[in-house]
Amino acid sequence: MRRREFITLLGGAAVAWPLAARAQQPHGLITSARIAFLGAESASTNRHFFDAFRQGMREHGYVDGQNVTLVERWAEGRSERFPELIEELINLKANVILAVSQPAALAAKSATTTIPIVFIASDPLGSGLVHSLARPGGNLTGFSLFLGDEFSSKWLELLKEAVPNISRVAVLWNPVNPASSHYVTVLRDAAEKLGVTLQPHEVSDPDQFNGAFATMVAERAQALIVVVDPLTVRYRDRLVELATRNRLPAMYGFREFVDAGGLIAYGVNVPHLCRRAAVYVDKIIKGATPADLPVEQPTRFELLINLKTAKALGIEIPPMLIARADEVIE
Repeated sequence: MRRREFITLLGGAAVAWPLAARAQQPHGLITSARIAFLGAESASTNRHFFDAFRQGMREHGYVDGQNVTLVERWAEGRSERFPELIEELINLKANVILAVSQPAALAAKSATTTIPIVFIASDPLGSGLVHSLARPGGNLTGFSLFLGDEFSSKWLELLKEAVPNISRVAVLWNPVNPASSHYVTVLRDAAEKLGVTLQPHEVSDPDQFNGAFATMVAERAQALIVVVDPLTVRYRDRLVELATRNRLPAMYGFREFVDAGGLIAYGVNVPHLCRRAAVYVDKIIKGATPADLPVEQPTRFELLINLKTAKALGIEIPPMLIARADEVIE
């Protein structure tokens, strides 16, 4: 049940940005614009990200195959594939690249200083993607997924509110993604304040999932936090199934996990941001420069609770928490 509208975001400024081979129609469109979508997961699991972006482009008057060409590439949850995929996009003479994930954006930044890049990333400033959120500089701008350290600590706070008696919480995270280590550090501080013992488990390959969960059970973990990452998002169905099978109440960072049967999620709506990214792509096609388009930060997050999963786990979610949820699956 939808209880309130999800994200309010700030707009951006625009100044001139020259694009190669520009030939404008009377309405200012680049007739040969080729826009690349670079996804971290796979089309089979996250095609709705691309569909949301394509819908956003249509809302700005762009129809794939008519006045714009949309190209998609997917890393299949393997960050090491990004350099190869970006080289393909450069050779295809993409006018703008939409990089959906921090590893994708960092790889794109390393590969080109001339092609405009719009990103959706965890920590644009801390990762060095941009010099400033207000004036990014260079050829990158975009959207931040999270807002400060309070965001990741909120995962633990909400999980403990949902299951008050927990004292040992496992954390599943991918050490290949630099952003993930920061979340674990913040979670350690939050755990100390809440009197919770944190049990981090590293996974950089899906073959490590079963072993990680076996260790969680051996260490008598009472709940789980899955740090969002291209790997965990790509294999969300499997992770949700393992958490449920091992009777671990789990907190996730994206709604897609709850849609797959996960217990609770707190985070931004990525398809919404993909759709919103079309605004910046449109500005760039019409002459704006990424250097002066401010990085937009989310001002609201969505809380989703799956009561079907809670019932299967024998958990009774407090009514006050249910009342605060943006969406409840019953």
